[in-house]
Amino acid sequence: MYIDSHCHLDRLDLSEFDNNLDNVVAAATSAGVSHLLCVCVTLKDFPAMAEKTAHFDNVLLSCGAHPLNQEDAINENNLAQLATHPRVIAIGETGLDYHYAPETKDLQLDSFRKHVRVARACDKPLIIHTRDAQQDTLTILRDEKASDVGGILHCFTETWDMAEQAIELGFYISFSGIVTFKNASALREVAKLVPDDRFLIETDSPYLAPVPHRGKQNQPAYVVEVAKHLASIRGQSVEDIARLSSENYRRLFKL
Repeated sequence: MYIDSHCHLDRLDLSEFDNNLDNVVAAATSAGVSHLLCVCVTLKDFPAMAEKTAHFDNVLLSCGAHPLNQEDAINENNLAQLATHPRVIAIGETGLDYHYAPETKDLQLDSFRKHVRVARACDKPLIIHTRDAQQDTLTILRDEKASDVGGILHCFTETWDMAEQAIELGFYISFSGIVTFKNASALREVAKLVPDDRFLIETDSPYLAPVPHRGKQNQPAYVVEVAKHLASIRGQSVEDIARLSSENYRRLFKL
């Protein structure tokens, strides 16, 4: 069985699924996906996301504000309160993105530090988005003692050097459909090097559909394609990828 460690169920276009989220989760289950982590990107959207997924026993949640969804400074107390929801197992998606929003750098840095502090206070792992911000990401993780809770560098696209430093801080490296893309040869080299006990798989759906579904809306069922490609890259069976990534997910989140 597979686990999709990062998806955005509340952002799917459900018109492809008879306007019913049950059909998305059912398709994932049919593909062998046993559990899903639905990741929050804005605090104001969290209550609706939690309500929309409430009746799925196999869907757990995160709580946070994506660095590209930073209109105002994060309210640390609000984040901490929302994080007490019984289905929240992670803090994020948080982090830094200087590729798309360098103009909000100061706001992102402040928000990222607050997320780490809340994560440590409630003892929940972090879900990190990082793009073109390697050094600042690692510096904040060290400064704010993020190693106390660990977490995930999700949808990883950075260097092995960054992955290795993050692993030393107690973080896991998660691979998405990007690892299947033709122009992702450097990422595939990184994927070969991550230890068996430190990788995860994800879809980031509805974004980044893997080969052979490029150009379509992504969905949790497609995490199986990520696993197949990782198996080929790492010289392992797809069963091993499913088992190891699921074990890693449960270990990280103490499930």
